[in-house]
Amino acid sequence: MSEADVLGAPGIALPAGRAESGSLQRTISWTGAFWVASGVPALVLFSIGAIAATVGKPSWMVWAVSITFGFLQAFTYAEIAGLFPHKSGGASVYGAVAWVRYGKMIAPISVWCNWFAWSPVLAIGSGLAAGYLLGALFPADAAINTWQITLLDLGRIKSGLELRINATFMVGAVLLLAVFGIQHGGILRSARTTMVLGVTALIPLTLIALVPLLGGGLPSEHFSPLVPIAHDEQGLVVDGIWNMAGITLMAGGLFIAAWSTYGFETAVCYTREFKDPKRDTFKAILYSGLLCLVVFTLVPLAFQGYLGLGEVVTPPVFDAEGNVTAGAVYSGMLAPEIYSGMGVASVMSHMVGGGEIVANLLVVMLVLAVLLSIMTSMAGSSRTLYQASVDGWLPRYLSHVNEHGAPTRAMWTDLGFNLLLLLMSDYVFVLACSNVGYVIFNFLNLNSGWIHRIDRPNWERPFRAPNIVLGIGVVLGFVNLALMGLGADIYGAGTLTAGLVFASLIIPVFLYRHYVQDKGRFPDSMTQDMHLDDQLPGGGHRAGVLPYLTLAAAVVVVYVAHSIAVY
Repeated sequence: MSEADVLGAPGIALPAGRAESGSLQRTISWTGAFWVASGVPALVLFSIGAIAATVGKPSWMVWAVSITFGFLQAFTYAEIAGLFPHKSGGASVYGAVAWVRYGKMIAPISVWCNWFAWSPVLAIGSGLAAGYLLGALFPADAAINTWQITLLDLGRIKSGLELRINATFMVGAVLLLAVFGIQHGGILRSARTTMVLGVTALIPLTLIALVPLLGGGLPSEHFSPLVPIAHDEQGLVVDGIWNMAGITLMAGGLFIAAWSTYGFETAVCYTREFKDPKRDTFKAILYSGLLCLVVFTLVPLAFQGYLGLGEVVTPPVFDAEGNVTAGAVYSGMLAPEIYSGMGVASVMSHMVGGGEIVANLLVVMLVLAVLLSIMTSMAGSSRTLYQASVDGWLPRYLSHVNEHGAPTRAMWTDLGFNLLLLLMSDYVFVLACSNVGYVIFNFLNLNSGWIHRIDRPNWERPFRAPNIVLGIGVVLGFVNLALMGLGADIYGAGTLTAGLVFASLIIPVFLYRHYVQDKGRFPDSMTQDMHLDDQLPGGGHRAGVLPYLTLAAAVVVVYVAHSIAVY
């Protein structure tokens, strides 16, 4: 097979000096990427409690709608990944090539937003896994679960937010280092490990999804009336209505669910490591999507059927003027430990019955499921950093790989960033903030599909999405922005602002790399992707003003949605 055949586009050859040695290695098929991406279904554990406690009875519907959105969007990612089979890093990298001709700053924002959306999976996942283990081994009021050293109060950002060291941080850090050790051996070893973990992890999720459903454990009162939750004057939960406040809650649920349900797009992160990228890329994302479609639909349905909204455990507390000073505490889906995620494993372990031994065994298996999602995230997010460095978006030191083809410096960067996030006391806020970046990434990359079609009409596409599906992806890009504008601040008044500020941090980083390190020129490999020896029709600007109009419309959608939200 010639170099041009490997790359999959007529006339493209590997740039001089870009050899297989010292770079990522072609060692896996689509099944390897499938098993690496099989950690995505476990992401349901991360926010199932927050969505249930936020939305109420329609929460199962949130998950079903969201994974449908994600599945439709995946076909655009499969197409653009096929254009660049020599590149790693996932859809953000492939989409960046479309946007870079229309503004140097747009492309790195896409890559950066994708990374900081995926990377916190490490911190959130290791924190949850640590919480699962500590909750299973020790009572909730045991000293090991209650001691804490507060390092910094972040209450100005969100009430109750702080940096702290406790047992959850210590155990979580150990779990992160263990995953790092496995990833250090390269993608082939990671894929083999995740295959074993994947089988182990999918067993409890399958049982949790099927046993309550087959056993008739879906009481109708847990699902109807299908209206969002609301609160009366005393702060007690009541059935709401589909007014603007209810729609805002639904948007908040769909916003946070997207962080999990859209995640299987990570299957295209490994194009550079596929033995046969033409065939493997589409199969990897298709079968990963089908797996997620089943899990993200059935598990929330069974979870809600088992728990229900819950009952009042502790009534609200009022001051002398009759104001609520402490809200009511509930059981069921509204319980605090369900919202934080720490109690989800315990509940799920009892859903299938079988006593404490079976319950503890399922907790261990759910910990493995979370560890699998951490491996998925570290593999994908580190390769995004690596390819962004190779392409000239991020500092050069991230381009290094070890003798196994693992991007170790990018992995160390991921690890350090997530050890800091692991110190935070509110994982739901971290998740929501990072999802602001994920929505921005999805919007830019769903629109990159039609930009590539216009600017690169004659490039070979191993998979070509139907026009209507490509168009649906564009519409969903704007829908995602509207959901973000409406619902992000449900998880903290500063969530949307914090996410946008973090998205902007790429600007000084890119300016340093491009104008200080590279003297205003992209690396030769990236220049070839952008210009292809000037063979692109119309110089690669055939889309004219359409990309700029798209960005302007995006700003308007977010502003209007945020303005009409009712909390």
